[in-house]
Amino acid sequence: MNHARTRLVMGNWKMHGSLADNAALLGGLVAGAQRAGSAQLAVCVPFPYLAQARQALSGSTVSWGAQDISVHDRGAYTGEVSAAMLADFEVSWVLCGHSERRAMHGESSALVAAKAAAALGAGLTPVVCVGETLSDRDAGDAECVIGDQLEPVLALGAESLSRLVIAYEPVWAIGTGRTATPEQAQAVHAFIRAALTRHGAAQTRILYGGSVKAANASDLFAQPDIDGALVGGASLVAEEFLNIAAAAA
Repeated sequence: MNHARTRLVMGNWKMHGSLADNAALLGGLVAGAQRAGSAQLAVCVPFPYLAQARQALSGSTVSWGAQDISVHDRGAYTGEVSAAMLADFEVSWVLCGHSERRAMHGESSALVAAKAAAALGAGLTPVVCVGETLSDRDAGDAECVIGDQLEPVLALGAESLSRLVIAYEPVWAIGTGRTATPEQAQAVHAFIRAALTRHGAAQTRILYGGSVKAANASDLFAQPDIDGALVGGASLVAEEFLNIAAAAA
């Protein structure tokens, strides 16, 4: 990896957590955060727990984020959460276009890019998720699908691209226990890096997500275009998450 790009290990709690469980997990992360070395550590928590995350993590080296954002500033949008609301909780990061949002909520790539723009406008760092399904990969269409997902994001321009993060998550490897081989992951990361480079953003960080765990993290991080990880289930266990962070360090 180009060492100008700081490693980033980010947990996505998805719809997991309780006040009691979170307190133990966040406390464990703060206690062990030094194991990440120079890598950045972050967790994206459900909206109701943003205040708890801020309280537990303020003053530590672990930052916090949200899992979604509205394209709207305010108004009659029941259930939506705006960029300004996230900023109120000193959120650093926000996931945009996670595969579960795309699949279950019908989010288009254009909407995902608009969410990223809303985040950038409030000083938040969007983490734009892209990735192909198993049928896409089996058909040889992975790069075509990811290229289409990236297109409206790339159109935001070099300045915006320099302030966001891309996360590559092969949908077939999320929560299935299947992981793309380091070589498969690197091939897609290189494809994304080339697209970013063409748009003047070669240094934009690209994370790998898809059943990342301590056992496979070192091999993934050894690849030149993998700048960190977006971690699902393993981020709910402090020791496992910190072991992944140590591999990034």
